[in-house]
Amino acid sequence: MSDRPGASRPAVIRRVARDGTVKPRSETLATEEPLDIRLNAAGQEHALTVTMRTPGNDFELAAGFLYGESVLARKDDLLAVRYCQPQPEQQYNVVTVDLRGAVPETARLDRNFYTSSACGVCGKATLEQIAVTGVPALGPGPRVGADVILSLPERLRRAQKVFARTGGVHAAGLFDAEGGLECVREDVGRHNAMDKLVGWAYLQGRLPLTDHIILVSGRASFELVQKALRAGAGVLCAVSAPSTLAVDLASRFGMTLVGFLRDDSFNIYNGDERVVP
Repeated sequence: MSDRPGASRPAVIRRVARDGTVKPRSETLATEEPLDIRLNAAGQEHALTVTMRTPGNDFELAAGFLYGESVLARKDDLLAVRYCQPQPEQQYNVVTVDLRGAVPETARLDRNFYTSSACGVCGKATLEQIAVTGVPALGPGPRVGADVILSLPERLRRAQKVFARTGGVHAAGLFDAEGGLECVREDVGRHNAMDKLVGWAYLQGRLPLTDHIILVSGRASFELVQKALRAGAGVLCAVSAPSTLAVDLASRFGMTLVGFLRDDSFNIYNGDERVVP
């Protein structure tokens, strides 16, 4: 559907060693290309955002982004997702999302969206703004064993096919409470990987992710916590550090936030009641 070749490409490089030797070798690079997401609602088209991403799962990326921004709420809000073809060389880099009816009033289309492959707040300045954009109340579950949490990074690494070839992409993985991997998505951008994961769940009718764990391969930023909250996930784990605003947001909405998740230890920044020693 939205998958297409191009997540990586070969390259010939010269490797310079400490002893001064220079040797040619082959490398595989993660692809980064722009994706223009457009909105078609009530006969009007909106140029919504341009994000730098790794090609593949583009429809999930668009759906996940729109769900996170409260443009989509229910499965039947979305009529279709399609590639536009303004120019042959850009036919896979422009996606139009057809909505049923008008753009909902909760959607914030009064700002100029621009996202990059780096994580950022993307115009959201305060926690108060997030509180009114449709973040659901989190349920009590899941309760997850500490041994399950410790096992997640290795399970995610084994499923990262593009990372295995390139070493240059992030990942977001969805696990059940027993550590079973249900979906993994990869991208050069942390937030893109999360949007693809949430978009997959949205298109599959799996939201909210009440009894699930999300693991991200990098740090836990404010934006990633927001997207996980919007998807209804009670537990978000990251292999690196969270930001202060990410911890504040998790605390405000009662999310379990785990950081510095390594093979033998992890930190709990909020919500330790869901973690079983």
